[in-house]
Amino acid sequence: MAEKLSNGDRAPDFTLISADGNTVSLANFEGSKVVVYFYPAASTPGCTRQACDFRDSLRPLEAAGYKVVGISPDPADKLKKFSEMEALTFPLLSDPDHSVSAAWGAWGEKKNYGRTYEGLIRSTVVVDETGQVALAQYNVRATGHVAKLRRDLGLD
Repeated sequence: MAEKLSNGDRAPDFTLISADGNTVSLANFEGSKVVVYFYPAASTPGCTRQACDFRDSLRPLEAAGYKVVGISPDPADKLKKFSEMEALTFPLLSDPDHSVSAAWGAWGEKKNYGRTYEGLIRSTVVVDETGQVALAQYNVRATGHVAKLRRDLGLD
């Protein structure tokens, strides 16, 4: 199981394909604060709610200097449909081999209805302008998480 990131850790770099087919790296956000959130599957009820919450909170997050990036194991074409359907205006990135999710501590053992399996752990990591982890939250809830994150960042 991958080790979870902690405040002060150096955020692992990544380069992934976005919903629009471009490559996006953490390095693209150097000098900016970025909220990197990991979600299990596009177009599912919980993930849709969470993505729409980020979409609806984007203006205050951006006003405070934060950019938002979503990462899931879904292929880029599924992410494109999801992004278009929900009018998402932030990048969604495809991590089909789970390597980035694992490096960020968002891939590991899960338990659901008495069954144990490997999967994506819904997580949010805030990276500061220097590439350091400012806040890492794991096993977050889809509903209400963005509001809690805004409070934790002192934006509400």
